[in-house]
Amino acid sequence: MGKIRIAIAGLGNCASALIQGIGHYQSEAGRKSEAPGLMHFNLGGYEPGDIQVVAAFDIDQRKVRRPLKEAVLAKPNCAKLFYPDFPDVPVTVSVGPILDGVPEHMFEYPKDRRFLPTKEQPDDTVAVLRDSQAEMLVNFLPVGSEQAVRFYARAALEAGVGFINCMPVFVASTDEWIARFQDRGLPIIGDDVKSQVGATIVHRLLAKLFMDRGVRITNTYQLNVGGNTDFLNMLNRNRLISKKISKTEAVKSQIAHELHADNIHIGPSDYVPWLNDNKVCFLRLEGEAFGGVPLHVELKLSVEDSPNSAGVVIDAVRCCKLALDRGTGGLLSSASAYFMKHPRQQFTDEVAHAMVEQFIAGERER
Repeated sequence: MGKIRIAIAGLGNCASALIQGIGHYQSEAGRKSEAPGLMHFNLGGYEPGDIQVVAAFDIDQRKVRRPLKEAVLAKPNCAKLFYPDFPDVPVTVSVGPILDGVPEHMFEYPKDRRFLPTKEQPDDTVAVLRDSQAEMLVNFLPVGSEQAVRFYARAALEAGVGFINCMPVFVASTDEWIARFQDRGLPIIGDDVKSQVGATIVHRLLAKLFMDRGVRITNTYQLNVGGNTDFLNMLNRNRLISKKISKTEAVKSQIAHELHADNIHIGPSDYVPWLNDNKVCFLRLEGEAFGGVPLHVELKLSVEDSPNSAGVVIDAVRCCKLALDRGTGGLLSSASAYFMKHPRQQFTDEVAHAMVEQFIAGERER
């Protein structure tokens, strides 16, 4: 059915894992595998290897003006290299606008751990998108980059490309932005990507289990630690407002009764450099079971953070392509509900999964 031409904003660990995954599933070994991490190896006629990166944007002096392969392997990236034959993508990284993408506290850390902003003037983002013939823009900017994410959303609209917002800045979950993409006949998916098996999805399912089994949740927390640039960036608590809202609402949406804000705590806890791209999550749910007898569950989850979301993004990209093929613009509510933490409307994961399968089969969005 042809190729899927994507542009990427932000060449951090998530972009590294995504590009490795595309290469892996193009390989003979990947094609023979059972495609772990994907909904389907063939989704609506498209395979992972059909995805081509045709443009990329970053602000780090070690990445801009460099070949894409070199950029995604540059510091401060520390994603696990699970595909040794890293694909050599013939793309030179363009300079994006810095705006609010670099928090000041990062300059207190060694150079191989933080961003090194370029002093070059940004390229014309819209022109790069048009010249590359990109069909969609995938946003991987750092948490808290409110101005920068909206800049790229506007650029996508002006260039006439779809937009997949993998970060917790509320674009695809707000009526104003949905209407703008609808008016342009362009699909949008967002906000804030879920991982394949990550802290939020596990927390949601445990909360739903408590509800389904008649246990009333009284208290719950989710504490996350990691050593990648994402966790370093989030040491600035002012950049966490949207992230905490996104993760908290994702879990609260599965709880049928009111839970006071003091009784639910969800969010990054600390930065531990030696963990690199490993993310460790500590979950606790306390509840009242039969007769008001207390019950609690504690869980520890350890994952390689960036590969954990790459397959979800590959599925989102292919759903966005199906929408483009069908002339469907505006919010893809099914894909957003299943792939993202903060969609416009929350559903249970079981319902959202069924909605995506119906969309892939050709049914209209709800």
